[in-house]
Amino acid sequence: MLKRISLIFLSVFLLSCVSNNSNPEVSENSSYDFPWYNPEIAFEERLQLLIAEMTIEEKISQLTYDAAPIKRLGVPEYNWWSEALHGVARNGRATVFPQPIGLGATFDRELIHSIYSAVSDEARAKFAISQEIGNYARYAGLTFWTPNVNIFRDPRWGRGMETYGEDPYLTAQLGMEVVKGLQGDHPKYLKAGACAKHYAVHSGPEALRHEFDAITSLKDLHETYLPAFKALVTETNVESVMGAYNRVLGEPACASKLLYQDILMDTWGFQGHFLSDCWAIQDFHTGHMVTSDVAESAAMALNMGVSLNCGNSFPALKEALDRGLVTEATIDERLATLFITRFELGLFDPPSWNPYSDIDESVINCEEHEELAYKAALKSMVLLKNNGVLPLKKDLRTLYITGPQANNSTVLMGNYYGVSNRLVNILEGITSRVSAGTTVDYRMGVLEYRDNVNPVDWASGGAKDHEVTIVVLGISQLLEGEEGESLASPSMGDRLDLNLPANQLEYLRKLKEGHDNPVIVVMTGGSPITMPEVEELADAILWVWYPGQEGGSAVADLIFGNEVPSGKLPLTFPSSVDQLPPYEEYSMKERTYRYMTSTPLYPFGYGLSYTEFSFNDLHLDKEEIAADESLTVSVKVKNSGALDAEEVVQLYVSVPDPDGIQPRWSLKNFTRVTLDKGSSTEVSFKLNRQALEQFTSEGVPEVVPGTYTVYVGNGSPGERSEELGVKMISSSFQVK
Repeated sequence: MLKRISLIFLSVFLLSCVSNNSNPEVSENSSYDFPWYNPEIAFEERLQLLIAEMTIEEKISQLTYDAAPIKRLGVPEYNWWSEALHGVARNGRATVFPQPIGLGATFDRELIHSIYSAVSDEARAKFAISQEIGNYARYAGLTFWTPNVNIFRDPRWGRGMETYGEDPYLTAQLGMEVVKGLQGDHPKYLKAGACAKHYAVHSGPEALRHEFDAITSLKDLHETYLPAFKALVTETNVESVMGAYNRVLGEPACASKLLYQDILMDTWGFQGHFLSDCWAIQDFHTGHMVTSDVAESAAMALNMGVSLNCGNSFPALKEALDRGLVTEATIDERLATLFITRFELGLFDPPSWNPYSDIDESVINCEEHEELAYKAALKSMVLLKNNGVLPLKKDLRTLYITGPQANNSTVLMGNYYGVSNRLVNILEGITSRVSAGTTVDYRMGVLEYRDNVNPVDWASGGAKDHEVTIVVLGISQLLEGEEGESLASPSMGDRLDLNLPANQLEYLRKLKEGHDNPVIVVMTGGSPITMPEVEELADAILWVWYPGQEGGSAVADLIFGNEVPSGKLPLTFPSSVDQLPPYEEYSMKERTYRYMTSTPLYPFGYGLSYTEFSFNDLHLDKEEIAADESLTVSVKVKNSGALDAEEVVQLYVSVPDPDGIQPRWSLKNFTRVTLDKGSSTEVSFKLNRQALEQFTSEGVPEVVPGTYTVYVGNGSPGERSEELGVKMISSSFQVK
């Protein structure tokens, strides 16, 4: 997209307009009421003409998320706040795709790109209709505050389900596809605006987010917390970046010289607009206590780079200007970054000029998008255990379906969701796939989070009377989510207790008592549950996240073998919360699969299939390279089982660690392959300097000489992976 106008250039132009604040030549030679509506003029020139006409009050009115109309200049109102976390959200009818943590489990770049291309199609159609009926409300715009590319560093964080998991490389790769899908590829116009959030080092605790200081080493900052943001800025030109609520190394994230000026602008060359999280600027004086009042807070944010205030602090910029805390030139520069986005979206151009204006209502929750939601749900679900009971035959004589989440459509949706008239919950999906001659009995059996009040139990004994029981357990957004969202959470959306709710575990125990009939556990949730006893009791465990509108259909097709599971965990499932460092600590030591030395219940990258894959003939094209050279890694992958299926091939690298501070291993590439039974293919990956870099304690990238080990397989390395049957092959090379 277009480069932003520099402060010096803009100021010079505006000064030249003081004595002649109109452009007669443009006005006389066009049929447009205002020159900034003339599509034949470059965006930059139109922007300058518009800003030159604005009063200071009008300028300030455009710097908040609910930008007011300027009727005398023909500028309509615009609400910048829209959401599209996994589909157009909070704005009525739309396709509901799986929650991002589930999308992370797909390890599928092409799928993510297709999903968010579909989302931006629906967004364009809905926006046009909203404009026609005069709906300029919040959530009805084209600037979407997604993706959330924070690192899910601690499974207790309630908002972790909004992310793509705990790995910086996976997060970056999928986050880039979100941006490309949303923004489109037109050389002039944006299809929609994407936003990288929350910048930076933001991952709980939710209860402290308005006041805490995230203290992290520069090494962890650059190796873990920033890579996804860097990728979205430097490789996909994300239109905006949202600052976080918290402080980072003493500075509010929305007014950080380190984060904004030194890194985002000077190092990465960010060209978009920077916005605050909602009401984060007031935290400067109410939570972080770095300013004394709202005018000082607004001035600090504006001067440090915030163009758009989600909240109500920026109206105080008039007072800040009067007090000499800001200049009008700075206001003009911030304003310019916002109006360039509006021009790029085509909001000041005739529809005939904008290629995205032809997208109509027929795309909204259309059959193609429904199929895409189904495919995403299938690829997101992770088979954690299977003692051979799955897949089930469809002509069972009797089937028992039970559990608090079986008939609960809420668990399809996660948070920041749209509304679909095509929700298929798990009970409905299974019932639609089983033989019409099968006796299906359903009982909820147990409440979601508390013991049953009625002491009479007619449900738990049902398992022994049926050939197979499917019990749908787990959590929902009632227990995990954002600060004020999770109604059943005692800790403002975070899960300080990672166990399966005790009443659900007790119900599973009762279901297993006194018989050997298979009990299959389907588990919902957006974050890990510590469940070693479930692992022991269940004959099979299928983890389904919050799978979107087609979740029930996908669950059923996997259970009955119409499809083969292929999802992989995008984060580590610990055995116990005791394995985790204190929640408030931001050091990566003992966090995530990259640094964790204790044994998890399920490791990152893990997920079973109904078929078998083997990895052979690992080949490195060089045994030794210089620090600035690349290396090609190839491996033969074979489907040696009896079913056609997909597999995720994962490449990890272990770097030299003379000081004991490096990750044990890190994901450096991945790809999905589709293989017919008995067939094989060769997969190649390239490792370049960036893949081998480590960061010093000063945050400087370097490639350390020594021995590097490459691992390729269908999961991450480690003893627990080996115990669970992950296939892995490795080799080493030297860096001079």
